[in-house]
Amino acid sequence: MPLSDEDVREILRIIDESPLAEIEVETEGFSLHVVKGDAPPANRDGLVSIESPMLGTFYRAEAPGEKPFVEVGSRVEPDSIVCIIEVMKMMNSVPAGVSGTVVEICSENAQLVEYGAPLFRVRPG
Repeated sequence: MPLSDEDVREILRIIDESPLAEIEVETEGFSLHVVKGDAPPANRDGLVSIESPMLGTFYRAEAPGEKPFVEVGSRVEPDSIVCIIEVMKMMNSVPAGVSGTVVEICSENAQLVEYGAPLFRVRPG
């Protein structure tokens, strides 16, 4: 049975009035996942995201043609530099902030990234 507009409005009202920061609703043919405010999304796979600390251009290496700071499979420590974000011609080093192994590179080199955008996914440990 499909949901009406009124059904969706009622679900959203209930979620809005709920004290929960995150809720997931699934029925046959319908799935809804809501994260309110600044609540971090649930980490179902055990991986940790290294997120962009600012809006800027993402660079995987110190200079064009240089070896990237990290690759998939690289071991990182909290102070390991994983990339650079360029903002108004200023280069800002981004530390991993976590110990573990890089399992995914989420952003393309030389692309604009938003504040909070996932740059890498790391398996802690």
